[in-house]
Amino acid sequence: MAIGKLFIIAVVLALSYRPSLPAAEWQSEWERTVEAAKKEGTVVFATAADAELRRQLEPALKRRFGIALEYAPGRAAEQSAKIIQESKAGVRSYDVFAFGGCGGMSLIQQNVLEPLEPMLILPEVKDPKHWWGGSIWADNMNGNKYFFSFTANSGSANRWYNADLYNASEFRSYDDLLNPKLKGKIGFLDPQYPGAGQGSWTFLWSTKGEEFLLKLAKQDPVVMANARQLAEALAKGKIALCIGCSRHNVTPFIKAGLPVKLLPIAKEGDEATGGYAVGVLKNAPHPNAAKVFVNWILSKEGQELWGQAMVDGTRRLDVDTKWLAKHDVVAAKDDMTVAEYHKFRNHLEDYCVKVRGPATELAKKILAR
Repeated sequence: MAIGKLFIIAVVLALSYRPSLPAAEWQSEWERTVEAAKKEGTVVFATAADAELRRQLEPALKRRFGIALEYAPGRAAEQSAKIIQESKAGVRSYDVFAFGGCGGMSLIQQNVLEPLEPMLILPEVKDPKHWWGGSIWADNMNGNKYFFSFTANSGSANRWYNADLYNASEFRSYDDLLNPKLKGKIGFLDPQYPGAGQGSWTFLWSTKGEEFLLKLAKQDPVVMANARQLAEALAKGKIALCIGCSRHNVTPFIKAGLPVKLLPIAKEGDEATGGYAVGVLKNAPHPNAAKVFVNWILSKEGQELWGQAMVDGTRRLDVDTKWLAKHDVVAAKDDMTVAEYHKFRNHLEDYCVKVRGPATELAKKILAR
């Protein structure tokens, strides 16, 4: 009888046992990494030039982990070129980058990136269930998992107009861009280089065709490579429309009360933008700080900060994004299915190579004349 009772107790204990090692393992790894990051003291982060993002990121990272943020702003094309050039010279200046659209794709073949997946420690970051659409990797052709794509919006918010110069009710179709009244008054962020201008150009290429873009080029668009200067030209009335001006370019002028407004969505629709993807450079000067930063920026706390600063829609399911609507931004997870997103998205490596590549070649051909 006693043996039977002992057997039953043993079975109950065995069934109730739940190993806690996995949780202890990630927690211990995280604590070790944070301590090592504090000793490194700094993380160098290359991304878009956005004053609000910088204003919020620097104190948050310092307060949270005791790590100083060295913010390295600039266009993705310029940053990528510098990273590649430095790598060839054996120089390592950057730790982490976050580029939008196809911005970081030139880095893939240059052996300058560290696989990101092994660096993800926090369960709330690693588990696909926390992300709308699951874990989406921007480099989706070879499975290297260098770039984690963390934002997605329904619509681009890259086309703006000066309300003193243009009546938005006249814009119903992209064909309206060919109105003779707009000749010489359309600004276009140079689509020959990665960025929002190239994204809009590619969307028009795939939606309206090459013949349309040839006609658009005859409208004598004001093509500029500097998005800030282009946004300023729009705000000051030197151009009536801007294609490729991202929200963070025009926000300072809107806050200043200048007549800059978002152009309505045309009847042909708009692309689903993939905003930003984050990655880590190979042989980063501050490897532990880089790992801490990536895990934190992809956490609920980090994505709330990013969204508020950049007015951008995270894919995290536990972060509220419905408030973005008052800023004319709609997170993809609030407006479309995952299947629709993949149908209309204007980013990830397969799109950048198969669609944006040919469209960019056309831009180089007809805009260089």
